[in-house]
Amino acid sequence: MSAGARRKGRELAMQMLFQSDVGKQTPEQVRATFWKAGDAVEGEVRGFAEDLFRVATENQEKIDELLVANSKHWRLERMPAVDRNLLRMAVGEMIGFKGTPFPIVINEALEIGRRYSAPESINFLNGLLDAVAHSLLPH
Repeated sequence: MSAGARRKGRELAMQMLFQSDVGKQTPEQVRATFWKAGDAVEGEVRGFAEDLFRVATENQEKIDELLVANSKHWRLERMPAVDRNLLRMAVGEMIGFKGTPFPIVINEALEIGRRYSAPESINFLNGLLDAVAHSLLPH
């Protein structure tokens, strides 16, 4: 799958997580409403987005614990919803897709953040994802 297709899958997974979080929907409810009939997103992009969403929702408790443990002065519920779900998507990829190097996951998350998050969020996202990545490395 091309890098552009993977980024699109990451964006879609983040949007699904956002819908689940803000809309207080279960993963099943999100899947039932997120993909619209005639949607042009099919194949590998949709599959990758679904896989990322699944990993992030199944591991959300662990992901949230990692985010809280590595964010010094931020409570998860106080983070902007876009940032919180972008972080969940990226940490989910770190946990569930061992073949993707952490620097690539972080860079991709920052590129998506440049599109969806506030400009002042980028340094925060970078620092927190870097701290989580280091905490996941074998010691």
